[in-house]
Amino acid sequence: MHLSREELRKIDEQFIDSLPGKSAKELCLLVLDDLKELHERLGQNSENSSMPPGSNFPWARFDADEEEPDEEQNEPAHIELDDSDEESAEHDEDADKSDQQDSSKNIDDRPKGNKPGKQPGATGHGRTQKLPVHDTIIHKAGTCSACNLELDETCDFTARTGHYVIDIEVGDETGPGIEVINIKHIYGDTTCGGCGHVNRLMPHRLEKNEDWGVEVSQWHMVGPTLAALIVCLSKRMRLSRRRIREFLRDWLRLDLCIGTINKCIHEAGRAVSPLTDEFLEEVRESLILFVDETSWKEWGKKRWLWVFTSLKVTFYIIGFRSQNVLDYVLGQTFKGLLMSDGYRAYRKFLNRLRCWAHLLRKTKGLKQSLSDDPRTFGTEAHAVLTELMDVIYKAREGPPTDLLPIYREFLAEFKECCMKYRDSTHKKTRELAREFLNDWDTIFHVLSNPTWPLTNNEAEQALRHWVIARKLSHGTRNGQGSRVFAILASVIDTCRKRNACPWKYLAEVITARRQGLDVPPLPLAA
Repeated sequence: MHLSREELRKIDEQFIDSLPGKSAKELCLLVLDDLKELHERLGQNSENSSMPPGSNFPWARFDADEEEPDEEQNEPAHIELDDSDEESAEHDEDADKSDQQDSSKNIDDRPKGNKPGKQPGATGHGRTQKLPVHDTIIHKAGTCSACNLELDETCDFTARTGHYVIDIEVGDETGPGIEVINIKHIYGDTTCGGCGHVNRLMPHRLEKNEDWGVEVSQWHMVGPTLAALIVCLSKRMRLSRRRIREFLRDWLRLDLCIGTINKCIHEAGRAVSPLTDEFLEEVRESLILFVDETSWKEWGKKRWLWVFTSLKVTFYIIGFRSQNVLDYVLGQTFKGLLMSDGYRAYRKFLNRLRCWAHLLRKTKGLKQSLSDDPRTFGTEAHAVLTELMDVIYKAREGPPTDLLPIYREFLAEFKECCMKYRDSTHKKTRELAREFLNDWDTIFHVLSNPTWPLTNNEAEQALRHWVIARKLSHGTRNGQGSRVFAILASVIDTCRKRNACPWKYLAEVITARRQGLDVPPLPLAA
């Protein structure tokens, strides 16, 4: 904008009348440029810019062939600039530094007020709901720890402690339905008949540590399958803790407190956390990997939700928007093809593809500009991309063909056009022209193999569900919550890609981890 808010306050009819003719004309030209820019901003939407679909109004509809959309319906919530431009790259560096500074702030900088849940010093209360016991399981030691003799049913057993586990049994095709069960577990001492040693068996516990503030333990009121159902209601159905409690009370006649529900979700996240190494290994072995990121909130601080998805695996991680995240996930062993948008951190990977859908939306936005230069460049760039897309789709119907030599002169003419507008006074035109020039080989790399993907839709569609969840929950409250969210989302979407039920697998993992066993491997791809 040429005129600031302070300058506009000083401009009135009397001021304009006092200007000589030439100065008044120059002022009118500045106001005209600002007015055109404002109209272009009002006309931006997810169809003609990099704005996400979630920024559109729910009632907004866009015609693919419409040249001048209704500004009143398409008013954006905010304006996004192109990440690949040199000026926006500097902005990204400043944003990364700001993120790093946020991470070093003291915990006292968090929003004031009591944290959710039971407050320190508050008096608690026990369970008031009494459920009938469906079965009793007595846990005895299997072998004597002194003489290594196998302990059988004839050995004396003395009960020392016990607890109840509420779980659900899920039916199958022949007998569908869900039944709530209450199992009583008893632990105690078993006396060895050979040496007389008393062997005490207690529930296994994976204690809290500096990384995890939640236990994984057999001493838990909620069973593995019910815990998996709670995770399903939270992550797949996007219900809050209070809504989950309401659902369980209304439909299963089961009363659980919000703290127990939250503990089940975090325990499930810790149970599957060892799968991170397996996810990273499979991501690095992917032949074609789709990568994208979207903003995230962690207790009011800005973070980013990253997705790395391929044919067989989907992995999420919440962190800063920086090169460090890519280095951690992809490491030095990734040799596959990387599909991404124009974020500058991806330029480190030479074997890369660019999403053409992002570029088409930007060219469409320039075509709708009120100024001549943006409209001319946008029309030219849009025509080039659409023509090459048609050629690529036709080439996919026949044997693989290298199209780069055929269209070398055609691309050279378009490159001259980009060079012409790289220093344009119109910001969006200048940014898009430089984006083409900075990523020229990457953008048109797909012409050498038309079977490669043209868009990053795989990553964007993977993020869509979790973006909706972010808008409902406003993100996570701490680092543990972010880790739980990311690893559970990775397990859920990877199981779906492999045609496996994520909830059944999650219950198996919780069961194994509560017993101190290793995590079962991820289901194999079908």
